[in-house]
Amino acid sequence: MSDSLPLGDRYLALIDEIVQLTLQGKISSVEMVYQMLQKGITVGTGEVFELVLSDRLNTSQSQVDRETDELKKAKASRSLRAIKTIQSQWQRYSQQNQAIEAIASAVQEITTATESDRLAIFLRIIDPNLKNPLNLSQLQQLAKSLQQFAQFNPDISQISQGITRGLASWQRVQDDLISWMYEQNQALGFGGVPGETGPWATWAKKVNSELPQALFRSLALEQSPISFTQNHPQITLSDLVEIALILQYLQRGLVNWFDQQPYNIQAGSKLSISTFLTFAVIWSQLASGFQSQAVYSNGCSQIMLQILRTFAQRAYFPMYGGIFASFSGSYLRDALDYLDEPLRSVEGTQEKARILTLLGYSQRALGQYQRSIQFHEQALEIARNAGDRFCEIANLNHLSRTYVQAENYAEAINYSQRALILSRQAGDKTGETNALVNLGYSEVMQAQQLEQIEPETYEMPINYLEQGLKLAEKSGDIQSKALCVSSLGIAYLVVSQPQEAIKYLEEGFKTAQISGDLYLQGRNLAYLAQAYSQLQNVEKAIYTGCLGMYLLEQISSQEWRQPAKLLTILQGQIGVENFLNFLQQYRTKIISIIGVDGYDYIPNLLQLYQQDI
Repeated sequence: MSDSLPLGDRYLALIDEIVQLTLQGKISSVEMVYQMLQKGITVGTGEVFELVLSDRLNTSQSQVDRETDELKKAKASRSLRAIKTIQSQWQRYSQQNQAIEAIASAVQEITTATESDRLAIFLRIIDPNLKNPLNLSQLQQLAKSLQQFAQFNPDISQISQGITRGLASWQRVQDDLISWMYEQNQALGFGGVPGETGPWATWAKKVNSELPQALFRSLALEQSPISFTQNHPQITLSDLVEIALILQYLQRGLVNWFDQQPYNIQAGSKLSISTFLTFAVIWSQLASGFQSQAVYSNGCSQIMLQILRTFAQRAYFPMYGGIFASFSGSYLRDALDYLDEPLRSVEGTQEKARILTLLGYSQRALGQYQRSIQFHEQALEIARNAGDRFCEIANLNHLSRTYVQAENYAEAINYSQRALILSRQAGDKTGETNALVNLGYSEVMQAQQLEQIEPETYEMPINYLEQGLKLAEKSGDIQSKALCVSSLGIAYLVVSQPQEAIKYLEEGFKTAQISGDLYLQGRNLAYLAQAYSQLQNVEKAIYTGCLGMYLLEQISSQEWRQPAKLLTILQGQIGVENFLNFLQQYRTKIISIIGVDGYDYIPNLLQLYQQDI
């Protein structure tokens, strides 16, 4: 081939040469084809070769399809097979060449970066959201390539060492990625006996690198990552790179495993959601702990945003979900607050709108209604501009729900009506279900506020709720069904039908347990206590009220005071001794839901409420 020929002609000649040699029997293996491609293709011109190869493949295929002469057809078929062999070896060459080019590009970016940008560039290079992220062997090659420049800059040496240590740490831990799930009495999730069981304690025993081990031990003891940074002020760039890699592989490994659990789709996605949130919050808290070290703090925020970006693109992203049960540990109780500050620096994107949606309904659960409204209004505007219709409808629904909680029923009705119209236009059944529920619930609460006692006033709102329930059951939407039956239960309580209310509230509690929504579980139990109290069933009122109070307080929701108030009244009516006797009768049932520690904490929590009155 002459180098003076245009590039396209050169590559066509190369393809024809390989085809002719194949037809002559001079190509003995695919490896020979691969070597000829290596020698004949100029780096950085792969798109030209691919275009020429595609044209040649189409021409040969057409020739085979229209040829009627058997001898000519046989020769054309052999040529086509040869071209397909070239295509397979081109794909192999392209993939390997892409990796070589990616590593070379990464080395150039890291070595030529300023000191303040070097960590951020490395973290961008290992971002799992990239189309072709570097795999383990490619990261090892990157570390070796960077080591060649180590003598010129200590930071480059630190990054190289951090990669090597991070990959070694991951290899020691990966066999025990899920072994902790099979420990005796170990619930799925990030809980466990502090310091003894659960994932962090297991991984701390397996890894022998000092800083990751210290971080895992800290998390196993339910200590905040902020305190970890304060206890380890001498963390180096190498340490942070190592921790970044091992946490990234742990998080990705867990999500992949949970996503592939066929036995329980709901449990699998619930635990994947918990994993995304847990790791995002850990990085956000590390960013907060490193505030005095801007490069480290910004790097941790960058990782957090990468995790959230991946999470926001998942089909199971909880557009309507609540606080998830396995998102546990005292250091995480107010953790979603830590996601707020870093998100402020991000421009409006579809992913940001979805994360703001999550923050908004989480703030509603905590009783922070004004903050909830602010988050949802921001998310609504971004979603609308990004053309994310489902997210737009979700935020209209959430605004309706938040305004109900804030007792602004006119606004709640307004937003639910807008959500209903848009969801029907878009064919969004989940959005329509929630809009029907919100519209019915808002109208029930408004009628109660206006002291309208005529039964017919409540017929249409309850009909909306029942329509929503039918839709949720038809679609198999567990989260929406939990909201439907819960809202129906509260509506029947409002219209003084406690027996009917109990039927729906009990179903609401069970459904919320399946979906993992702690907030809805707590609310159902709190209203069940009211319903049982109206029916003079003091025992069950105490049982459900205590559980609801505890669950709501555990997620820092101010609504725990609602059942606490009822329990205080009941205790005053029957006496402390009788109250504790009833509590003791339900001890086994209560422990099965919130454990021994939860049961023991109930009297203290009630006393805390009474002191604050």
